[in-house]
Amino acid sequence: MKLDYKEEFERLLSIKEGKKFFIRESESNFKIKLFLEKAKGSFSLVNYVNKCSEVENLFVDYWVITISYYSMLYAAKAAILVKGYETDDHYSTQIALGALLVPSELEREDLELLEQGYKIFEEEYVEYLEDAHKESNTARYQAIKKYSSRRVKEIMEKTRKFIAKIEIVLEGKY
Repeated sequence: MKLDYKEEFERLLSIKEGKKFFIRESESNFKIKLFLEKAKGSFSLVNYVNKCSEVENLFVDYWVITISYYSMLYAAKAAILVKGYETDDHYSTQIALGALLVPSELEREDLELLEQGYKIFEEEYVEYLEDAHKESNTARYQAIKKYSSRRVKEIMEKTRKFIAKIEIVLEGKY
């Protein structure tokens, strides 16, 4: 799957339509910390919203899912900036994340040899982002009354893991 990310990354990087871009090189390193703070702050908001009382619970699932996704999106944008790129939309962010952070077999072996296997950003984390994006779109644009509490908790847990993994991978790089 890594090759697909790389090919699509190169395609999106090459598209230039006036001021519109999908992926571009960037030296906006000052944004890295801002995006990480925004990701963590948004996730704190998710935890707060999820604790609302049943009376206030009418739109809690919608907000928990939507804010969880954006928490992951901000963390992903920080990680992409560390690699010297920035993205302009959700799809490009997912592709750049897969292309830039999921290591090749050789990179994976190097990290394991250096006893830094914990820093390996697995493809499953890109799938977490994709899954949260789909759920966020469903929550926002389709008339679903209520998600199961299990599904909401699952998305929250994936968001927590995603942000924690991004922080580990970026440790000392910004």
